[in-house]
Amino acid sequence: MSLSLSNKDEIIMRLVHYFVTEENYQPIVVNGVQNEIWLENIEASYRIIRINSNYIHNNDQLGFDLFKIKNIAKQIKRKTFSLKMNTLNILLDLNADVDMEYEKGIETYKIDSLKDVRNDTGLAGIFPKLKTFTLKKGDNLDFIVNITNDINEKTEEENKNYDNIFKEKKIVITKVIMGVCILCYLMQMFVQGFESALLLNPAKVLEGEYWRLITAAFLHGSPLHLFVNMYALNIIGTQVENFMGKKKYLAVYFGSAITASMMSAAITSTLSLGASGAIFGLLGALAYFGYHFRLYIGGALRQIIPVILINLFIGFMIPFVDNAAHIGGLIGGGFLAMALGIGKKDEGNAKIHGRAIFTIYILFLGYLLFFS
Repeated sequence: MSLSLSNKDEIIMRLVHYFVTEENYQPIVVNGVQNEIWLENIEASYRIIRINSNYIHNNDQLGFDLFKIKNIAKQIKRKTFSLKMNTLNILLDLNADVDMEYEKGIETYKIDSLKDVRNDTGLAGIFPKLKTFTLKKGDNLDFIVNITNDINEKTEEENKNYDNIFKEKKIVITKVIMGVCILCYLMQMFVQGFESALLLNPAKVLEGEYWRLITAAFLHGSPLHLFVNMYALNIIGTQVENFMGKKKYLAVYFGSAITASMMSAAITSTLSLGASGAIFGLLGALAYFGYHFRLYIGGALRQIIPVILINLFIGFMIPFVDNAAHIGGLIGGGFLAMALGIGKKDEGNAKIHGRAIFTIYILFLGYLLFFS
């Protein structure tokens, strides 16, 4: 069996194959469009690539085409909480008399042949790999099958990574932390001096009792205080441990506890105890996770942010709630999640930036606590 493959179809297949397998773009479904392919990579300089094989015969039609792209890009921008949505618009059938128009955030290229793709003034000027990236055409059927297999293999690899992150795992660390908190509360009730030796006392921290920055996160002031925090930890901690893994989860929990205590000691200078600062750190990590996987878990980030804001608001309204600790833990948890990375998605600059930012944050809190 033989298949007829037009020049336009070949260009489309080669471009899609390249962008998916080499530049880590993912196909996205856009309702109401025909003969168009939309690709997305929210970490690339061009977050959206759109390949249009429809015939554009005059300037008015091109103007409407750009207007359509702009509206779709706005929808994706809102969905992904992105500040910019640079779009690469590739046109495969543009009338020679049509003037290429400029639209902010949209860069348009006209492609008539594979030579245009590999030309420095064309797409190869943006993606240098296109100059040498080759794929044997051979028989049309074999050509299609090979491209399809390559794309499926790449997609399967990505799916395995996502499955590894999202699949349910045995929860251990959260249960251990909850058990330690309950044990510590029993010790507070029956062992004299236990609480006073471990709670957050800024004056004692300044004298060198630095362990209080961590141990205070395992103490609680009442059964209700303990119950509320353990209930929140069971819900939020389970998710973070499942998504990030046990080692990273521990790092986020203890790191957030420290930044929460440092912020509290530096700003309020009052005695403090409770796991809520570390739990807010887990919320910060969860918000970072939701941001980076917002294409795969729908409106999760839109659900997390209101939860954070409502809890902060409640903290400001109720007396004796240590909101400084909540804010300190929230920021620390978010930065730590960025520094540690999540799966294979954050390999590279994001982790480097996260480590630098978290280090600066710790130094800033240290300055506020010890030198201001």
